[in-house]
Amino acid sequence: MRSRVVSQKKGLSVLVLLFLCLTIAVAEHPIELPFRHGGKSDLSDYCDKRAAAMGAAPSTEAEREPLLAPTSAAGTTNSQPAVNSRVYGRRWLVLTLFSLLALMQGMVWNFWGPIQNSAAKAYGFSKSDIAVLVLWGPVGFFPWLLFMWLMDKKGLRASLLLSAFFMLLGSTMRSIPLTDLHLRRWLIHGGQFLNGLAGPTIMSAGPYLSTTWFAPDQRATATAVASLVSYLGGAASFIVGPLIVPAPNDSQQGGATAAPLSPAFIQRRIQLVLYAELAAIGGLFAAVLLYFPSRPPVPPSVAAASQRLSYRSSICRLLSNFRFLMIALAYAVPTGVIAGWSGVLDMVLTPAKVSQVDAGWIGFWSIVGGCVVGVAMARFADSIRGMLKLILVLMLAGASLSSTWFTLTCLSTITHLPVTPAILYTSCILVGIFINSSVPIFFELFIETVYPVPEGITCGVVTFLGNLATGLLLFFLTFYPTNLSWLNWCVTGSCLFSLVLVLFFRESYDRLYLDVFVSV
Repeated sequence: MRSRVVSQKKGLSVLVLLFLCLTIAVAEHPIELPFRHGGKSDLSDYCDKRAAAMGAAPSTEAEREPLLAPTSAAGTTNSQPAVNSRVYGRRWLVLTLFSLLALMQGMVWNFWGPIQNSAAKAYGFSKSDIAVLVLWGPVGFFPWLLFMWLMDKKGLRASLLLSAFFMLLGSTMRSIPLTDLHLRRWLIHGGQFLNGLAGPTIMSAGPYLSTTWFAPDQRATATAVASLVSYLGGAASFIVGPLIVPAPNDSQQGGATAAPLSPAFIQRRIQLVLYAELAAIGGLFAAVLLYFPSRPPVPPSVAAASQRLSYRSSICRLLSNFRFLMIALAYAVPTGVIAGWSGVLDMVLTPAKVSQVDAGWIGFWSIVGGCVVGVAMARFADSIRGMLKLILVLMLAGASLSSTWFTLTCLSTITHLPVTPAILYTSCILVGIFINSSVPIFFELFIETVYPVPEGITCGVVTFLGNLATGLLLFFLTFYPTNLSWLNWCVTGSCLFSLVLVLFFRESYDRLYLDVFVSV
């Protein structure tokens, strides 16, 4: 038996090495950027070729004309005074306010999953009810076109204020201490839905904010911070909920079984967290209302000042662009599946005899690790441009291997792989790290691929697709909530599917081309 296990481990090691070598060999090819030599005629020819490749008519001269004219050596242009780009110190305040709202939106969305046992004891929620509470987040994305239109026409301030108001109203509904449990459950569902309505802006506006406020060598980093903080909010709920709200089967130190906790006591602890989240969201709403400008007085880069396509033209351009749809699916399928999977991680790990608190720590470290690695990778992408595809290939290869490891470990009765807490922790955390850290890299690649489509519209489409995948997964979960081995296979399949699409994706860097061309 021992020799069989050793041979299985050796075979698995060989397969892992061959898999990594194959993916790197396919992905690592020289990236030919067309702006090394040439002038404005080359820019026009390239834009026309890119538009033809996207399946749409070429952009007009007005669409490609930057509002910031390139300066000559003497600091003047041919026909008008030079307008210099500038970055403002207040950009960090804007990024902080946006990130804190994203943090709270993620915490509210993922509040009930980590404390599902306590919620069932206090309010009578079933496993299907918990899945529906998580499902309200993706459902809130259905009016995403309205939020993207508002962001495109009125700016980020109007869209963010509306989203913050929905968050405040939803948190208020959840916090009303009614004694009628049936009505209370309806209010909790309504509050989760209103919080989900803030998702289209919170999860889509990160690249728009980074382009509007940050210089080109800081854009990927700002995108990573703005887009990953909402995931960090979900991670915080894995810790805040189980630590403050006790599980019904808690034991005292020393192994003595404690007296059964009453539903009223658990309700009071849940209510404490709900009040704290309501106070934090109320303070952030007041801060955004007092100060959150839509854009700086002077744009930070040429790309930020360039005229963009109209709202209708942008939607048509995106839906007719095969390359964009290809990379959008590569993003939406794994991130959507893993978002739904992590939202019910406690249910997934319960058959492996993992407690509610331990499941919370696993979810916490998988998301925190993904946020840290994501910011580091984004900083690396800012320093060495033109490497987005290779970074994604490495991340998705790691996610495919770690998710396969986790899934086969959960099927130990068939695979005979060892099942230990260390293995479950490691494999599960690695899945979250690889997938969550790929989000800002995907966002930057989207913007580069479809420029001059506005960032908010582009990321609105892909986040809608990601939440659609999450919604479909959680919808099926309401019908099959008992045996969740199929859910683990969905995670593995989604990572492999995304890896194949990225391997065959042909990258381009249109926005970077404009910045380099004008700066030369």
